[in-house]
Amino acid sequence: MLDTRVRAWSSSEGILFLAERLLTYQDLAYFLLIANLDTPDIEYPSSYLHNFLYKTVNFAFHRPGTFNIIRLAMTFTRRNFFAAPVTGLFAGMSARAANVTRQGKSITSPGYGPLRPAGDVLSLPPGFQYSVVSYEGEMMADGFPVPSAMDGMAALPLANGNILLIRNHEIGEAGNRFRPRPADSTSTTAGTIAHLLNTDYGPRRFAFDEFSGGGTTSIEVNPRTRQKVREYWSLVGTLRNCAGGATPWGSWLSCEESLEASSATGYAQNHGYVFEVPATVTPGAPVQPVPLRALGRFAHEAVAVDPATGILYETEDQGDVSGFYRYMPASKPTKPGDLAAGTGQLQMLKVNSADRYVTCIDQKVGVALPISWVPVPNPDPTPVSVTVNGATASATFQQGFNAGGAIFRRLEGCWYSEGKIYFTSTNGGEIGLGQIWACDTVASALTMVFETPDLHVLDFPDNIAVSPRGGLVVCEDGGGGQFLRGITPSGDIFDFARNIFNSLEMAGACFSPDGQTFFVNMYGRGTVRATSRYGSIPTIPIGSELYEKALTLAIWGPWGQGLL
Repeated sequence: MLDTRVRAWSSSEGILFLAERLLTYQDLAYFLLIANLDTPDIEYPSSYLHNFLYKTVNFAFHRPGTFNIIRLAMTFTRRNFFAAPVTGLFAGMSARAANVTRQGKSITSPGYGPLRPAGDVLSLPPGFQYSVVSYEGEMMADGFPVPSAMDGMAALPLANGNILLIRNHEIGEAGNRFRPRPADSTSTTAGTIAHLLNTDYGPRRFAFDEFSGGGTTSIEVNPRTRQKVREYWSLVGTLRNCAGGATPWGSWLSCEESLEASSATGYAQNHGYVFEVPATVTPGAPVQPVPLRALGRFAHEAVAVDPATGILYETEDQGDVSGFYRYMPASKPTKPGDLAAGTGQLQMLKVNSADRYVTCIDQKVGVALPISWVPVPNPDPTPVSVTVNGATASATFQQGFNAGGAIFRRLEGCWYSEGKIYFTSTNGGEIGLGQIWACDTVASALTMVFETPDLHVLDFPDNIAVSPRGGLVVCEDGGGGQFLRGITPSGDIFDFARNIFNSLEMAGACFSPDGQTFFVNMYGRGTVRATSRYGSIPTIPIGSELYEKALTLAIWGPWGQGLL
């Protein structure tokens, strides 16, 4: 019987024996299943999938003695272990999270170990360290200071062996702050940072919008020293460049999270587009910005490219009326500029079981939903904003929604891995603290692979990255302490890093091409801080204080001891 076998394996010798042979939580579950094939209806302790290896590690390092695994309360059956239809990277996560979330328990794991201050900026597990690659306000190679609002980022290989980071700056200053102040103005903000436009926001002759301060910077990094070689503006004059995505052909797609129109806010151009930034840009000569209008005009967050097909998948961050899109190029892009020169069709995801399917509630982890795609006939509509379900939505979303497209809640990070697109719904889920979805591009299925069960487990998932070792790194954008969380393919979530520098989010998670260095941004401020003098109408810009400064960090350590 099971209890007799378990007692035999519960000795300290048995624990160490299994620790050497059972490398994953799934291995342990399979062992238990095989060991008890003669009693198919017995309930197995689900806590094995977390507690067994945790206690094994404790034994190996601290010799706490034996433990009786029969005491573990949660149950796990053969049927629900094999129930999840998801395959690939997060098959184990779906099965495990489905059971634990249903039980209302934490699914935390020790990960790489407890976090400890590794300096003034981050707490990290033992053996890990970090260095500052870039610091807001430092002078760059093109003569401009490093900008703030550091958001999405990618790490691309260079021919000389170095790494090129291309980094978004989600600067959202209103256009009228950059325009010259009218002499008779009574506005508190008009023209208040006009004097900074030409000195702090990149070479303006390359700007998409004369009165917009966002864009991207490129940072060449030595992979051995993890130190900056040079840094410079690579895209100028865009707005609220949030996240984006790397392409297989060696460029970065930078996404504007905006629906701003030129006539309403002081900007010179309409916004809400994706821009391509090649790795070949040099200091002082940013890319000539070309809005990729065929990819849609909406509050873009991130984009992921399927390298096999060249199809682009896009997330929209428009509150409770957000969509998930794909762009089908007429011919597969192979080099920078092909997207701008080519044509294609924008489509929106539809769950086949119901028109206008609501994804943010009443979902089950591990259940595959058959999907199809509905056309968005006009990807660059006018007007750009409409009302859907009482909320402000993009007219792009409305077209897909009217055709039966699914509705999501704040879609953000997006990443391709092994035929699937993983993306986050920051406010999705029963308690509104986040979901992680997988879109299987081959099987045409949508599966929720994780839902936040508790504030302390994961708080508002935002940017994500799949590691070379098979784990998922999730940046939080919550209201309390800001963490980087790791999620293993087995479904365990753990703290990998904590921001101890300030209370602002971390963003731009990405690994170096060789997988040995992890890069991440400390966001900083999205607008210039200002104050006012007594009796004075216009505000006075004062900039960021020390602990609001944006940073780009490099992190490295014993990656092989875990799955990040």
